[in-house]
Amino acid sequence: MTKVNVNDLTPAEKKELLKQLSTSQNKEALKNKRLFEKAKSKFINDVKKRVKKYVFETKQFKDWLRVVAEDFQALLKAYGKLNREEQLGFTVQDEDFKIIVKGNRIKRFDERADIAEKRLVDYLKKFIAANSNGKKNPVYTLAMSLLQRNESGDLDYKSISKLYELESEFNDPEYTDIMNLFRESNVVEGTVINFYFEEKDSLNKWNKIEPSFNRL
Repeated sequence: MTKVNVNDLTPAEKKELLKQLSTSQNKEALKNKRLFEKAKSKFINDVKKRVKKYVFETKQFKDWLRVVAEDFQALLKAYGKLNREEQLGFTVQDEDFKIIVKGNRIKRFDERADIAEKRLVDYLKKFIAANSNGKKNPVYTLAMSLLQRNESGDLDYKSISKLYELESEFNDPEYTDIMNLFRESNVVEGTVINFYFEEKDSLNKWNKIEPSFNRL
């Protein structure tokens, strides 16, 4: 390749040379961009393919596990191995492997809870008006804090359950009537079954097996 002395070029030749260099650089940049986009596309498609396969197989495993766990739970019930008839979970193990099944009922409050909430707020306002320490009263403060709703705008079942425990503190038929309305508004929508696994190591210690992708 012949070397070019830029100082020997005319203005027109310099302009043409810059144009050629610019074109060459653009072509190289375009080539690099295409190579990058190709690598990016391959990376995404390879990962997506394996993720979908992983999710599909994991779901199949969970569906299978749910069925065989229900069958085994029926066997435990038949042999009287459950503590309660309505028990949702159980634990079984051999020398080095443990399966823990935990069931939780999904509970929520219906529209009657909104009425109970309003009645309770009105009741607490009357309560602080009749007490000298007013809003500083610890029972009032606790009751109001338990009425806080979560991010979804729902009442928290555990918090409302703690309100029931305050019946003896208020010792008032009106408060008890409001709590009964909360109890009536509590409905069960279904159950959630979760599975946990543990394995015993060489030191005879049980360790959790975490199937979660980010814990592997």
